[in-house]
Amino acid sequence: MNVAQLTNQIVIMFCLMLVGVLINKVGFMKESTSNDLTNILLYVVSPCLIINAFEQDYSAKRIQQFILVAVGILIFYLVAIIAAHFIFGRIKNPNLRRITQYGSVYSNAGFMGIPLISSLFGSEGVFFAVVSLAGFNIFSWTHGISLFRTKDNDEPINWKQILLNPNIIAIVLGLIMFLSSFRIPGTLNQVVKYVGSVNTPLSMIIIGNSLANIRFSREMLDKNIGLTILLRNIIFPILMVYLLKLLGVSEIPMYTTVIMSACPVAGIVVLFTLQAHDDAGPAISLMSLSTVLSLVTIPLVFAFV
Repeated sequence: MNVAQLTNQIVIMFCLMLVGVLINKVGFMKESTSNDLTNILLYVVSPCLIINAFEQDYSAKRIQQFILVAVGILIFYLVAIIAAHFIFGRIKNPNLRRITQYGSVYSNAGFMGIPLISSLFGSEGVFFAVVSLAGFNIFSWTHGISLFRTKDNDEPINWKQILLNPNIIAIVLGLIMFLSSFRIPGTLNQVVKYVGSVNTPLSMIIIGNSLANIRFSREMLDKNIGLTILLRNIIFPILMVYLLKLLGVSEIPMYTTVIMSACPVAGIVVLFTLQAHDDAGPAISLMSLSTVLSLVTIPLVFAFV
C-alpha cells in the first residue's frame, strides 16, 4: 500500500463524515439517536469486527509480531504520558491542563482507527490494530480518566468496567480462537461478518454528526491547543515509528499500529470534561481541529514510515 491509496481512503472516510454532517443539518439524527448508534457501534458492531479479524490460521510469526506491537504500545503510552505531563503540567488553567494532557496522548483509535485499518488491510490489519485498541481502553480508563478527577468526582478506578468492556472481551475471545484455530460455524460466522461490515460507514457518520455541531471560536487558536495537535497528530506517531522499528516490527503490523497512533484526538475527551463539570469548549475545539487536520497529517506520518 502507498501514500496515495491511504490518502484516497481517508478522503472516502471524510466524505462519509460529510454524510453525517448532512444528516445532522436536515434534522434526521437527534442527540438520543446519535447516542443509541454510538452504543450499537461500541458494544455490538466493533466486537463483531474484532472477532472476525481473529479467524485466521495460526502463525508463530504473527503472534511474535503481535507481542512486539503490544510491548511497543506499552512503552509508547508510558513515554507519551510522562512527556505530556512535563509539557502541559504547568498550565495554570486546570481544565485546559487536563484536556491538553489527555488530548496529546490518546487517539481516536476505536471510532476512526479501526474503520480505517479495516478498509485498508482487512482482517489481517484489524488483527494487529486491536492491540492499540486494547492499550487505549486500558490506559484511557485508568490514567486518562484520573486526569479529570476532582474533589466532587474522585471515584476509584473501575477495573470491572475496563475488563468487561465488550471490545476487551472480544480481543480475549479472538486470541483464544486464533491460538486454538477455532472457527465460528457457517451461518453464525456470516452474521458476525455482516454486522462488523457496517463499522466504517457507521463510525464516520457518527463522527460527522458530532462535527456538525462545532462552532468556531477564538479559543481554537490557543497556542496550547495547537501544540497538543502537533504532538497528537505528528510528533507522538513518529515516536511510535521509531519504537516499532527498534523492536523489529515491520510491514502490516508496523503500518496498522502507526496509523492507529496517527489518528486525531479521542472524542472521549469531551465526555471526561463534562463529567468533571467543566467547560467542554477547549475539548471540542481540540477534537474538531485535530480531526480535520488528520486528513493531511495521517498520510504525512505514513509517508515517514
